[in-house]
Amino acid sequence: MKAAAAHEDWPPLAYEDWADTQATLHMWTQIVGKVRMRLSAPVNHWWHVPLYVTARGLTTSPMPVGGRTLEIAFDFVAHELRIDCSNGAGERLALKPRSVADFYRELMAALARLDISAPIWTTPCEVEDPIPFERDEIHASYDPAAAHRFWRALVQADRVMKAFRGRFIGKASPVHFFWGSFDLAVTRFSGRSAPPHPGSALLPASVSREAYSHEVSSCGFWPGGPGAPPMFYAYAYPEPAGFEDGAVRPAAAHWNKSLGEFVLPYADVRAAADPDAALFDFFQSTYEAAADLAHWPRTELERSP
Repeated sequence: MKAAAAHEDWPPLAYEDWADTQATLHMWTQIVGKVRMRLSAPVNHWWHVPLYVTARGLTTSPMPVGGRTLEIAFDFVAHELRIDCSNGAGERLALKPRSVADFYRELMAALARLDISAPIWTTPCEVEDPIPFERDEIHASYDPAAAHRFWRALVQADRVMKAFRGRFIGKASPVHFFWGSFDLAVTRFSGRSAPPHPGSALLPASVSREAYSHEVSSCGFWPGGPGAPPMFYAYAYPEPAGFEDGAVRPAAAHWNKSLGEFVLPYADVRAAADPDAALFDFFQSTYEAAADLAHWPRTELERSP
């Protein structure tokens, strides 16, 4: 784990500083993510749905379109949406203050010019009071500096989460960005089936039962919301008895009863003497609490450092 220049690498991030931009960007990523879901072959646990962190933003990864390959990427350095095809054709959309409806129309028009048909369900997922994309003139903010800080935070979280994932030789998800919940996540699996997930008000059982078909220990990064600061989180499904009383680290980590998971504020990670080590300790200790209480075969699933 590195300590040098850590505070320069981890940017300041406060929800209230970019709430309007976050709300707009959330919808933009949903539109692009739904295009990926439309064009990609289904993969277990909805792994054909998320986006991935890149050296400049977030990408769909390559998607098949007939004999061609398509990739759509948010560039938070040049502040543009890049649409590239394997035949050399491409389009660029400026990331700037514009409504969700305008972004949706421009993206669909750009795909049409590339002779790509990707009709999507235009109702946003996992949000309260969703507004169909084509009618959403409310969310129309884009602060380039704030979007850039958010991406820089994702870069750091992605890097540590990949190191954490590398210590596990059992089944594990990629480190991926779920546009529904607007968070970066990685999940470890015990190998055992799980009881059917009941779903929630924002995540129907038809979705959650595929996502949580097998026993998991999951962790991630969420950039916050109304009344909630940016945070790292960790949970288990099914939750073993005594999990909330687990001895997790570092000291700033705690059980959030309303969320039903352990949380570690992003600000505490950034302020740590060694942010990487503090975050890795959080991921490792919450995993150990879940795996030990649920009697995972840890010696078969883990790799020595």
